[in-house]
Amino acid sequence: MKLQREILTPQMLQYDDFSSRGETEYVPYLMYFNRPNYRSDAINTDRLGFRISHSATEQASVGSSVPEGPVRLLVGGSVPLGYGSTSDAATMASRLWTEHAPSRPWLTYAGHCYNSTQELLLFLLYRHLLPPVEEIVIFSGFNTLVMSRLVEMHRADQGPFYFCGEFFEQMEEVKSRHRKSSRGFGRRNKPTVPAWPSPDEVRPELDDAIASAVDLVGRHLDSWQVLAAATGARVSFVLQPLATWLREETAPQEKLIFDELDRISKLGTWEALYGDVASVEAGQRYADALAPACEKRGVRFVNLNPVLRAAVTDQTWLYVDRAHLTDEGNDIVAALLAEQLGLS
Repeated sequence: MKLQREILTPQMLQYDDFSSRGETEYVPYLMYFNRPNYRSDAINTDRLGFRISHSATEQASVGSSVPEGPVRLLVGGSVPLGYGSTSDAATMASRLWTEHAPSRPWLTYAGHCYNSTQELLLFLLYRHLLPPVEEIVIFSGFNTLVMSRLVEMHRADQGPFYFCGEFFEQMEEVKSRHRKSSRGFGRRNKPTVPAWPSPDEVRPELDDAIASAVDLVGRHLDSWQVLAAATGARVSFVLQPLATWLREETAPQEKLIFDELDRISKLGTWEALYGDVASVEAGQRYADALAPACEKRGVRFVNLNPVLRAAVTDQTWLYVDRAHLTDEGNDIVAALLAEQLGLS
């Protein structure tokens, strides 16, 4: 018997393959990135792993054909990557370039499961491939907040990243191989490998998690502003619309998919995993903390959740899961994004 997910969103099977942990593309400094040269009906990437974006007449990506510029960048994790869209032409960047803000080319500059640190490093490492940049739109927020709760996995004043538990485990094995059997000099610390928290483990208070996430985002926005100044690019931070930040009620199709995902998840239900940071109230408190942090740095801030909430009804099918958008969702969000940022 087919799952509702396969019936309603058959493209997600291709995204399952694209994001398979058995095919992870490990990259220096970034830890991991999108699979390069990936080909399917739903998603295609270039030689570096950047997704292809489309206009009405052409296509482009950072690692293949790049327009002369100036260009606009859509930066972030899997939502601006277009995870869940039925084709490259249906992603947010493509809809901006084709319909809603077509006066400049849009490049998808996003990585699956990326947080704010990785978003910044991705720009730093591949900036040399870009023509002049006019706009940098960082469409992000949730992953950094989720990671901020993992207090045991912070290292050297840096926040954790997805799958970092595996990294710490493997590095401890490497260290153990290099330890000499002799007593040597000094005192060795007892090796500690942080464990991924279980759903019932006590987590930081919401205000503490938000403060940690906003601190990281703010630090990274400082660096974005320095890097953007080289071409006079304008930096904006857009808090992504999450299904559970957006509204209490879901569209009928969303309810079928969300309930099914909770049933089949091996990690636990959405509420058990993210409930403390994923409510409408939590999203608003996060936005209220991000707004002054952006203003302080001269970065435009948009909380797209209330904007999107006002533009749709409870019957509008926006999400393929609680984070990622349908084709219609991408198109609506792209139109609202262009309107909010005053882009044509």
